[in-house]
Amino acid sequence: MRNVLFALAATAALAACTPTEQGAVIGGATGAAVGGAVSGDVGGALIGGAIGATAGALIGRASEPGRCYFRDRHGRRYVARCPRGYRW
Repeated sequence: MRNVLFALAATAALAACTPTEQGAVIGGATGAAVGGAVSGDVGGALIGGAIGATAGALIGRASEPGRCYFRDRHGRRYVARCPRGYRW
């Protein structure tokens, strides 16, 4: 039961993230698990997590083309369509 509650809390926390952030978290966790299982030590888990987070962020960013990050006058970040003529 405790694991179910932990998984539910983690899923709820990810719901507020952008696809790029979600991809980074999922990729990092998966990469760390695979890296740790393959190498059998913490160093492998750290390397796997870093590679997985980078790959996940790139895949997540590719799934939201035409979207840019902006900050309002209060410093809050929001996502909106990119201005005309803006290229990645």
